[in-house]
Amino acid sequence: MNYGICNLSIVPLRIDPDDTSEMISQVLFGDYFKILEIRKHWSKIRLTFDKYEGWVDHKQYQEISEETFNNIVKEPTVLAGELIDFATDENHHFSTVILGSNLPFYSNQKLQINQSNFIYEGCVYSKKKAKENIVKFAQKYLNTPYLWGGKTPFGIDCSGFTQMVYKLCGYKLLREASQQATQGEVLSFIEESEPGDLAFFDNNEGIITHVGIIMKDNYIIHAYGKVRIDRIDHSGIFNIDTKRHTHKLRVIKKII
Repeated sequence: MNYGICNLSIVPLRIDPDDTSEMISQVLFGDYFKILEIRKHWSKIRLTFDKYEGWVDHKQYQEISEETFNNIVKEPTVLAGELIDFATDENHHFSTVILGSNLPFYSNQKLQINQSNFIYEGCVYSKKKAKENIVKFAQKYLNTPYLWGGKTPFGIDCSGFTQMVYKLCGYKLLREASQQATQGEVLSFIEESEPGDLAFFDNNEGIITHVGIIMKDNYIIHAYGKVRIDRIDHSGIFNIDTKRHTHKLRVIKKII
């Protein structure tokens, strides 16, 4: 088994080994993974954080030893807390670091990617946050443009948004809305929900295709065109701009 780590800010994870293939997610600075298959220019990987699989370009990651991989897994998770910042190596070259990026072997503003040592002077998050912090962290992404497969403040999709918010608070969600809907405890009514719970929405075929984070007073924050705040009721999401329902409510779940 081979292993790798992302040494660039944002790398596309594609469904097929081709630059024109659909981007299904993103690999952020410091993300580490198992390499499942190697082709001429591409590697199929499985991200350690959420077990999501896809293809990345060979030129956009570095291989690491099994020992280094196992050591990273054992290390406490430390995440970048700034919307955007920089990590600077010994040669004064800098790498862009996005909110929620992993900082391997972090200690006293120092971290390590493979054999390179970096200085990162920004805010970091390393402890689980209480549930009431989830909405506060969600609001950091307000007005982020919708991007299929996106996971950053420059572009994000609905499940990437919920995953990253929960990640910043110290909790693991799977990557897709339908996968996240398998986690946690079902709530029977909106009235039972608390800020930070997840609401899931399905299409006409009954497939869960959308997710958002419940706020107080029957509001929801979700990625739809952009990360925005709308109303939620027993029918679903009521768009405050168009004055119509846009998503049909399927289930509400308490993850924490």
